[in-house]
Amino acid sequence: MQRFTSLIYVTLASILLLPDLSNAQALERLTYRDDLFGWEAVGRLDLGSGGYCTGVLISPDQVLTAAHCVFDKNGNPRPVTSLLFRAGYRDGKSIAERKVSHYAVMDGYDYFSGMTTQNVKNDAALLELSRPIPVSEANPFAIYTGPAIGNSVSVVSYGRDRDNALSWQRSCGVLGQGGGLISFDCDVTFGSSGAPVFSRGQRRSQIVSLVVGGRQEESGKTVAYGMELPAVVSQLKRKLRSLPGAGSGTAEFRRERVGTARRASGAKFEKAK
Repeated sequence: MQRFTSLIYVTLASILLLPDLSNAQALERLTYRDDLFGWEAVGRLDLGSGGYCTGVLISPDQVLTAAHCVFDKNGNPRPVTSLLFRAGYRDGKSIAERKVSHYAVMDGYDYFSGMTTQNVKNDAALLELSRPIPVSEANPFAIYTGPAIGNSVSVVSYGRDRDNALSWQRSCGVLGQGGGLISFDCDVTFGSSGAPVFSRGQRRSQIVSLVVGGRQEESGKTVAYGMELPAVVSQLKRKLRSLPGAGSGTAEFRRERVGTARRASGAKFEKAK
């Protein structure tokens, strides 16, 4: 876990040493149906083993999440039959629930390589649902294509001790961007993997990045990491279209191991040493 933090700081030192100009706000629990209005497309991805991640609809039948969410603790791909997307889940109720028919993972992602810079950039997966969720129930979000640095963003996520309802941080800051990576000061934790980071100031928010890891500093401040999305999503869509046997109950994608180390780390969050 320490390896990831060191690589990020070395690779993006000139970016991450920018002064903190953010205006981070506290988390807001989206308890009631009216609170969820506009955020129904964000949901909890239940992993079938008591674990969960956050996911977001980018089309009526496609959910974007972190790649490491679709691997078990031993680094094995999870069967699609174990995955359930619960749009707008709160306190035992969902706007809509769908099983997953198949999924695609970025070619450059390797679970056994740990949290290297390359893995963070490619820690994304695209899930196809067994049936589309009508736009009238959960309106998918578009991918943001502009620069993130200097902008204020927001995050909608589940997380440890807040897994029964979405939490919304209305405003947090982009700390740095470069080399396909983005860092934020958003309040995320275990379970927030795959959470969408949204642009602000537009008529409808767009997805800037996905939360795939983070580090809690000694001061208590959290630094979260994600990737630039446009090229990643384009590749995932191509891979998903090429997969045979949609709805067959098996996930098919190419995964190449790097070395022989088996370092399964689950959700990619840590505290400062």
